[in-house]
Amino acid sequence: MYRIKVDHTKCTGCRYCELACSLNHLTTALNPKKARIRVLREKDRFFPVISGPCTEAACNIKIDIVIGDRTYDFCNLCRAVCPYKEVFKDPKTETPLQCDFCGIDAPGPACVKWCPSGALVLEEVPAYY
Repeated sequence: MYRIKVDHTKCTGCRYCELACSLNHLTTALNPKKARIRVLREKDRFFPVISGPCTEAACNIKIDIVIGDRTYDFCNLCRAVCPYKEVFKDPKTETPLQCDFCGIDAPGPACVKWCPSGALVLEEVPAYY
């Protein structure tokens, strides 16, 4: 099992991940509104959020995280391993957009490949995770 590990402290807000994801899935155009990853901004900090990929996840954590003056359900920042909630929908069809790790074949997820700051890393998760 794999997940995309997100290090929010390294994200510069360049949004290359959004562009790479949209191009990988559309193949003929760039449309960040159809990306499975979005970069949220809170003041001068950036938070890549990945929309529910289809992987197994056992999560019993229910906590809130405060970023600036906003409170987020932890799920908003930890969807890289959760198949139960979609974050983004196609703006025209309302179909949920879910990360599929770009098929996991080499070179791996486009967002990870094109992240210049190293904020996104593909890692294998032990079966007991």
